[in-house]
Amino acid sequence: MADPTSILPDSLNLPPHLSAHKYFFVCTLTVAAWDTLVLSPRAWRLFRTKEWPMLKILFHILRFYMPIEFTVVGVAFFDTKWSQAACSHFYLFEPICTAILLAMCSAVHVIRIHAIYEKSRAVLSLMGGLLAIQIVATAVACGFFRSTPLKEGQGCIASPKHNWVGIYWLSATLLYTVSLALAINRSVQSLQLKPISYWKLMLRDGLNLYGSIWLVNMVNMLFWFIITPTGPEDPIRTIVTSMAAVLTTSMSLRIILSVRGSLVQGGSFAVTSASNPSRSGGTTHVISASRRDAPTNPVISFSQPAPVTYALPLEGKEGDWANEYDGKSSVGDKDGAFDRPHDAGVKITVNTETDYGFQGR
Repeated sequence: MADPTSILPDSLNLPPHLSAHKYFFVCTLTVAAWDTLVLSPRAWRLFRTKEWPMLKILFHILRFYMPIEFTVVGVAFFDTKWSQAACSHFYLFEPICTAILLAMCSAVHVIRIHAIYEKSRAVLSLMGGLLAIQIVATAVACGFFRSTPLKEGQGCIASPKHNWVGIYWLSATLLYTVSLALAINRSVQSLQLKPISYWKLMLRDGLNLYGSIWLVNMVNMLFWFIITPTGPEDPIRTIVTSMAAVLTTSMSLRIILSVRGSLVQGGSFAVTSASNPSRSGGTTHVISASRRDAPTNPVISFSQPAPVTYALPLEGKEGDWANEYDGKSSVGDKDGAFDRPHDAGVKITVNTETDYGFQGR
């Protein structure tokens, strides 16, 4: 009896790894479409805010760039009429576009980590240096991809020529590892000022978002450096790359949305020292309190030449963190959430009035 698979066209008679690759790419496109739709209301509220800092610009670019890129890649991957000759001119599209996508996502991490460390130059130098290494590494690695030698109708996939081409993803994974470590360290430091449970700490500072990005990139590393392909036509190394890029973008968008207050200069951290409000970039409210010993006229009033000032940290809901939209993204349920400045403390000025006429009597 003849093998049933021998009568199937090449577009349907797929080797196991290529078949798994196609199923996994369908999941990737589903995640990209779902993420684009679910973020639409919050993206619209963010778009309507007046300020246009770099994080906001990157948010709107990434939100459209990612689904467009992988829609085009999906057409080349699933179109059975896409010839290998056409693929030889197209295969660099995904590596180059994904390198740009990762650079923008990494820029989000550089800006945000720099901001939560209160504009530390050392942190900026470290994260900026890693970003520069990533850009150079991905640019060099793009020149060492090739078109996977598949049969006609099986799709167009870019694969690496050598094992060391994995520095393309290794450089990005290194940056996200340092970003996660610095984010965790900053959150743990904040417990000295505001003790809360680890669960609330994770949600407040978005540590789950940083962790998700690190995890998906580490899984991608396993496929690049540990799993061995069966031959030059086996695309097993790149099976996770598209999903890694989509989830990295999705979580980076949510890192931007999780910022409380303005996005200018990367936003502020959830907990800052009340003794140094100017460093944290927050604003103060001024409350003037007056006291009169007796309501008699005439009144001779005396004011202190130097008002007494107290810096008090605001207590948030349940005493965990101060914000009107606790537990929510920086784009709250009300429009103009970014128009409300971040409150770092309350400045109380006490003016004392004394009725000397009443005391004389």
